[in-house]
Amino acid sequence: MTEYAIVQHGGKQYRVSPGDVLTVERTEADLQAGDSLSFDRVMLVSRGEQLEVGRPIVEGAVVRTQVLRPMRGDKVIVFKKKRRKGYKKTQGHRQDYYSVRVESIEA
Repeated sequence: MTEYAIVQHGGKQYRVSPGDVLTVERTEADLQAGDSLSFDRVMLVSRGEQLEVGRPIVEGAVVRTQVLRPMRGDKVIVFKKKRRKGYKKTQGHRQDYYSVRVESIEA
């Protein structure tokens, strides 16, 4: 019997099961390793043969996670240029992430 849920966080959707480790965008400010983070935008909960689909979210469902560590993604270089105009612009960006472990799915 597999238990899983589909949650939305940071504009993305994730399929999670208890014990999964995933990388999500950092939306909460200053969480450290060991802190808890909960996802309340649960779109689907499956417990074996039972399937509960939200419209658009399942009421009262929460996925509880524990922050393993805050981290940063790879650097992305953004380069803009307009030919024959002498315009060049270079920017760099590093996205902040949390590595989290799913503790429980409560519906």
